[in-house]
Amino acid sequence: MSTETPRLVPEAFGPLEGVRILSTGTLIAQPFAAHLAGAFGAEVIQVEHPSGTCDPWRRLDFPVGHDASGAPVASSFVQERRNAFYITLDLGTPDGRDLFLRLVATRDIWMESSKPGTWSRWGLPDDVVLAANPALVITHVSGYGQTGDPGYLGRASYDMVGQAFGGLMFQTGFADPDPPVRAAPYTGDYITALFALWSSLAAYIHAGRTGQGQVVDLAQFEAVHSILAGTMVQYFESGTVRTRSGNKAPHFQPYDVFAASDGWVVLGAVGPIFARCCQAIGLDPDKYAAAATDLTSAEGTEFDRYLRHWISDRTVAAVVDTFNAASIPCCPVMSSEAMAADPHYQARGIHTEWDDLQVGRVRGTGVAPKFSATPGKIWRGSVPVGHDNTLIYRDLLGLSDGDLADLRARQVI
Repeated sequence: MSTETPRLVPEAFGPLEGVRILSTGTLIAQPFAAHLAGAFGAEVIQVEHPSGTCDPWRRLDFPVGHDASGAPVASSFVQERRNAFYITLDLGTPDGRDLFLRLVATRDIWMESSKPGTWSRWGLPDDVVLAANPALVITHVSGYGQTGDPGYLGRASYDMVGQAFGGLMFQTGFADPDPPVRAAPYTGDYITALFALWSSLAAYIHAGRTGQGQVVDLAQFEAVHSILAGTMVQYFESGTVRTRSGNKAPHFQPYDVFAASDGWVVLGAVGPIFARCCQAIGLDPDKYAAAATDLTSAEGTEFDRYLRHWISDRTVAAVVDTFNAASIPCCPVMSSEAMAADPHYQARGIHTEWDDLQVGRVRGTGVAPKFSATPGKIWRGSVPVGHDNTLIYRDLLGLSDGDLADLRARQVI
């Protein structure tokens, strides 16, 4: 990428300052990866189709306002689509193809999410794109990957499909006959987004050292499958299939969700902490030592029954204070109302306000994690469809006003 490419972000900030990303996907996983980078200084251009259909994520989820056309603006879009430039482009047209190649020539990373073969049908296979920018990192995010069994490659996928096919849902929820439960809100997509971002940045570092771009092939189900701990080693080495056990850990206790008199708490006391847990509730640690790992023994069942009764007689606040005073991990199960009022959330500045260009002043979750020298920030909220067409096509790529008018008339942009 030419160092003469003008910087679009108004002010340099963050550890990813100077990294230029083009994002062409929709919904959650791939765009969220790009927008995470935008929170830490990367320059992100997000592409939507000019037909008026736009990214469905703009409209799905709870509406918190309406844009200039009167269409609803979803809370998740307002939260997740900050710090980016939004353009429209019909990539299925010859002019759209040419504009895309001009765009990638100014970028370090291009992230996309589509079925395999989509870009080749548009005349934009990886080799053509890399010819336009040999140092480019191309990150394909799809449900089942770019290669593999032909019977799977064309299949569509959503978050819950990735969770199911990747093996997470088989372990999430309570035992049969209760059904498997998805991890909410869209955990499979957010896991995939994290994999997409770290892998793109890893390839970007390699390109910076060598000048050589490459293609990253990320399947959603593989990202989900990669976080299943020892599930597959256990199966391949012993033939044991891990199943659902609810919130309770299958091999040690206490590690579960417990009902207090006025709400829910989570409590974990693993290893040497188990003795402190016994002492905190008035039990002899030596007498119940076997209960820590033998859940079905007489001591194990008696300990569990006593602990649940002890907690149910007390308020959430009393339970949390007692166990934390003994350095035993315990906290309430937090609702959005509780998180908004919690003093630790407030002290760390977790929630903040910013100006959204569609619905006005909003409050939501800020930027995490916290960097001591190069912190991230919110410099812009979400914007309407095609908000930055003039900035990108005229000021960055050099098209004339007449060119823009013609492209708009033909719905290329």
